[in-house]
Amino acid sequence: MTEPCRCGWANPRNPRYLAYHDEEWGVPCHDERTLFEMLNLEGAQAGLSWETILNKRDNYHAAFDGWDASRIALYDDAKVAELLANPGIVRNRLKVAAAISNARAWLQLQAAGLSLDTLLWAYVDGQPLQNSYDSYQHAPAHTPLSDRISKDLSKRGFKFVGSTIIYAYMQAIGMVNDHATTCFRYHIVKGLAR
Repeated sequence: MTEPCRCGWANPRNPRYLAYHDEEWGVPCHDERTLFEMLNLEGAQAGLSWETILNKRDNYHAAFDGWDASRIALYDDAKVAELLANPGIVRNRLKVAAAISNARAWLQLQAAGLSLDTLLWAYVDGQPLQNSYDSYQHAPAHTPLSDRISKDLSKRGFKFVGSTIIYAYMQAIGMVNDHATTCFRYHIVKGLAR
């Protein structure tokens, strides 16, 4: 059986990576906990490969209480020390601290009557942006829109939300369809926008 044509970044030797590409990446997401998880995972990825983070995703889920922001916001020094000793996640003090700050910022967002879902998707009027690159290498690293979202999230207290991280986040949660036009997922994901 012939493998379908995929985006060039999807490692064909890693089943987890293929499943992520084939089932999740670029699919419009409105689930608040998943949006929070992906924001933190994209931040954890800074300076590393996405494959590294994806391979640790289950460990992150366990270590960060299933991405329950209300619990993460209460983490103390003992919990931080526990996380920094956990080989299943990226043991970077700034990235661990960012997840805690992000949980607190998320709670403030909720207290203001907002959610990541409403905040983020308002930037695209609720409809994913549709790009048409014949290769993932032609997709930008950031855009004026990711610049604006980055500044907004930063002002609200979120950490590790630079424009490049936010653009990757937008791709992951389906705010933008950057599957290559030659990829079998391109038209499938495009159809989800309707």
